[in-house]
Amino acid sequence: MSIAPTPSPSHEPAQSPEERKEAAKRVGRMFGSIAHRYDLLNHLLSFGTDYYWRWVAARKLKGVLSRPGCRILDLCAGTGDLALVLKRRTPSEVVAADFCHPMLTIAREKFRRARLPISTTEADALALPFASESFDLVALAFGFRNLVHHETALSEIRRVLKPGGEIAILEFSQVRGALFGPLFRFYFRFLLPKLGSLISGVRGPYQYLPESVSRFPERESLSRTMRECGFESVAHRDLTGGVVTLHRGTRPV
Repeated sequence: MSIAPTPSPSHEPAQSPEERKEAAKRVGRMFGSIAHRYDLLNHLLSFGTDYYWRWVAARKLKGVLSRPGCRILDLCAGTGDLALVLKRRTPSEVVAADFCHPMLTIAREKFRRARLPISTTEADALALPFASESFDLVALAFGFRNLVHHETALSEIRRVLKPGGEIAILEFSQVRGALFGPLFRFYFRFLLPKLGSLISGVRGPYQYLPESVSRFPERESLSRTMRECGFESVAHRDLTGGVVTLHRGTRPV
């Protein structure tokens, strides 16, 4: 996913499998309602910076992308923009997985037009349909904050990673700069939701984007959670003044 909103009003862990399924359905319906304008809004509302963020992430991952015979999973892939960037940097297999069917339909068409062999799978990030130790890299762009239980997702990602495999999470952060911070927050909290609703033609979803970012764990907190879930060499790097952060970690050998 990208700059699109989180349709779920809360990231509190669901208390039962039924509640988690219902939360996932709500998220899926909301993303499906804006799929037709998703890419346009990503590029417009980020002023095209989303291209740069994915490019930087792929460049930082060149080590794992260059491994012979590696397998790459773009999780919460949305319309497939990150999968396209990664595939252009590796001859190896890339799989794009998301739980929202309308998003994956758009992704498949984009892969076809680009003539790139990227496979797609409808999948729940909290219960991945992949064998253990089957990927060298699991990457997520702007979808991790939408998951209803981050620890479960991290455990599943660790399970499907090979020993020595890497996780990369590109996600929005809270901007801290004394000057840029207030300016960005004004745009992010007030202007962006209005523009998103106007352009998408769907009233409401883009109100959740600033709310979801404000609830999302701070950089250091997410790094700590990643370590607690069994990752090592955990680090993060801010991009564009801290608008987004690239989080990385490795499954121990």
